[in-house]
Amino acid sequence: MTDGRFVLEGRLAIIGGGRMGEAILAGLLASGSLAPELAVVAEPDPQRRRELEFGHGVECVASALEAVGGAEVVIIAVKPQVIDAVIVELAPGLEGALVVSIAAGISIARIESLLPDDTAVVRVMPNTPALVREGMSVISGGSAASAEQVDLVRALFAELGRAVVLEERHQDAAAALSGCGPAYVALFVDALARAGVRQGLTRDVAQSLALQTLRGTVDLIETTGQHPEQVVDAVTSPGGTTAAALEALEGYGFRTAIAEAVSAAVARAKELGS
Repeated sequence: MTDGRFVLEGRLAIIGGGRMGEAILAGLLASGSLAPELAVVAEPDPQRRRELEFGHGVECVASALEAVGGAEVVIIAVKPQVIDAVIVELAPGLEGALVVSIAAGISIARIESLLPDDTAVVRVMPNTPALVREGMSVISGGSAASAEQVDLVRALFAELGRAVVLEERHQDAAAALSGCGPAYVALFVDALARAGVRQGLTRDVAQSLALQTLRGTVDLIETTGQHPEQVVDAVTSPGGTTAAALEALEGYGFRTAIAEAVSAAVARAKELGS
């Protein structure tokens, strides 16, 4: 810790230079928690490696095994469908590193089974707002991970927004809410803005109204501690415009659609894990 800020003093390897891997990298660099010279990214695509090197000033290599040599922390940021092969490739070079997996649906036990005995594993469900240090991450420790190692990962991801430690049994639900959540929110903002355009607003104005309304409502709920239903009630006058709008949303199954989306995401996470 430096001036209350977490600083990773050892080498960090990120396996996978996709959107989430880059979001974590960029967020840690922006926060000052990670020095560029201590970061290495393993990414098989040469064009992507060049983009990451140019954009962030970090070392990029093609091989996962090469990346993990000498690393204190290894973040595995690859698709669940390829994680087994990636772990098998990098396992011989871990040398006691703390392994952090962000693969949705992949259990700690499955990861541990592919690694040397007593390898410390921590599972994390982050989300893409980590790129602007407004992420939400859920942390769960494995059987060989100490409380100090779990707290290190929590502190690391807290630099990207907020982080909470939960039992692993909650990870699939967390993935369905906060992991997939940016897509739900972006879809809602786009739908609201498009509705405004249909009513005669320009796209820029409609999107600005939608974004600030979303931002302000979140701040209102957090600052006042009100339940969301209280905010709904405060805006809704009997027989007014909001009441008419809410009636239309309920008529089209708004709450049911959200619940079904989360259930579908949980089910898919379990499929990936199996």
